[in-house]
Amino acid sequence: MEIPEALTFDDVLLEPRHSSVLPKETLVSTKLSDSVTLGIPLIASAMDTVSEYKLAIAMAQSGGMACIHKNMSVEDQVNQIKLVKRFESGMVIDPITIDAEASLFEATELMKNHKISGILVVNKNLKLVGILTNRDVRFVTDKKIKVKDLMTKELVTAKVGTSITEAKKILFKNKIEKLIIVDSNFKCKGLITVKDIQKSQIYPEAAKDKKGSLIVAAAVGAGKENIIRAEQLADAGADVIILDTAHGHSISVLKNIREY
Repeated sequence: MEIPEALTFDDVLLEPRHSSVLPKETLVSTKLSDSVTLGIPLIASAMDTVSEYKLAIAMAQSGGMACIHKNMSVEDQVNQIKLVKRFESGMVIDPITIDAEASLFEATELMKNHKISGILVVNKNLKLVGILTNRDVRFVTDKKIKVKDLMTKELVTAKVGTSITEAKKILFKNKIEKLIIVDSNFKCKGLITVKDIQKSQIYPEAAKDKKGSLIVAAAVGAGKENIIRAEQLADAGADVIILDTAHGHSISVLKNIREY
């Protein structure tokens, strides 16, 4: 039996043509829209076996973007968007807070649900009064104890408008990992963390929005009921809303696009 010739990738070489452009001079960034720029022209599809918050984070850190799929409740999809937006930020805007009168159980559940290691504590007037971290509760067994009895009350804060460079100096000087940004009424307006600064250094080409958060898209289906879903996803921080359909040429889909 005659065996036909077969080739593998190692057997083939594409001969390059002459070029005066060096690799370091090339730019692969692309504008997805007037307000969204990607470092690399890659978007992960809105499939339930592909794009959820973990992949969305990895894609954005590499300069691309992922579209969170719609095969879940709107509440779950909103939470997925928030997980991406809070993962890496120049400054976390309006960070998660808890009332000083709340129980330790409520605080730990809130931290677990939002995947954070510390939570800011406020009084009934929303004035900052402390911070509760894993270090404060590590060996506490009574889940009914109030947050105000465990929180750290001596706080290092900075005023609204503090730059990342200034924040680094304050963090280093005070040997802390979280810097709370407050307004003139001592109400919390933001949070700058050492982890976010380190992530920015590890992934300098990450795709981010104007606030320094990672870019992420969200998928919605066709139908008027999805307009409300799109609004909720946009409010959660989604940078792009993608109409996910197998029939983009149908009249109903085109009508939906006009309504959006």
